[in-house]
Amino acid sequence: MQRDHNHSHSSQHRNYNKAFGFGIALNVIYIIVEATFGLIINSMALIADAGHNFSDVLGLLLAWGAIYLSKFSTTSKRTYGFRKSTILAALFNAIILLIAVGAITIESIRKILEPEPVGGTTMMIVAGVGVIINSLTAILFMKGRETDINIRGAFLHMAADAGVSLGVVAAGLLINLTGFFLLDPIISFVIVVVITIGTWSLLKDSFHLSMDAVPRNIVFEEVKKYLSSLEGVKEVHDLHIWAMSTTETALTAHLVIPGELKDDKFLSKVCKQLHHKFGIEHSTIQVEKNSQSASCEAENV
Repeated sequence: MQRDHNHSHSSQHRNYNKAFGFGIALNVIYIIVEATFGLIINSMALIADAGHNFSDVLGLLLAWGAIYLSKFSTTSKRTYGFRKSTILAALFNAIILLIAVGAITIESIRKILEPEPVGGTTMMIVAGVGVIINSLTAILFMKGRETDINIRGAFLHMAADAGVSLGVVAAGLLINLTGFFLLDPIISFVIVVVITIGTWSLLKDSFHLSMDAVPRNIVFEEVKKYLSSLEGVKEVHDLHIWAMSTTETALTAHLVIPGELKDDKFLSKVCKQLHHKFGIEHSTIQVEKNSQSASCEAENV
């Protein structure tokens, strides 16, 4: 019986410190400006967007902190370190966004029941600045959004904000042209829909990974098919695939090989192929002579 434990470090771990620092600093300044003008001109759309931006700053802080924690060394009590914190951050990010949606909805309903005049020109100018700030920040996270749901969460926050701010600009223009002040809370409802749609996928994926499910970019059957096709392998069992973090996937498997004893080169090759074909960085392979020799499943008493 042989076991092989392989770590393959991918090149996905870009340094996003500057992106997070830049995004957080700009958004904090913008939140203060947006909330202040929102109160001055009595614009629910601006106040709602400021609240959304505040939730985004919290989200960016969560994501940044999780990436920092994930780099901590492993210990005898935390054998995977704090890698899972990146998944939890993405989950909390989605929850924070949904809480913001609830708050915006409640205040928008109040504004519809009690409509008040709004300064359309100020809305346009302040929201226009938001379009620029959020678009620039979103671009900084664009490359990493495909491979890391934590970074995707940050990207979604900023991209949604840019779209929302653009909507507020349009609302300000229409209010100036028509004098229809109810457009302010109506655009707030549009903001709610945009945020909810963008958040649902993040919530689903992050919850999925937090439950140690197979990452969505990996097809379990394909991995098992590959392992079963290896020379001499008669059976594959105790195959488990899960996410250690938002960028690292782990696998354990038992290969039943009744024939010749496989050496370390065979095991090393399998681990490298698992990384190359499926992006699995952390593989543990156990070789057995028969499926009953060392089953990891607890027997029924």
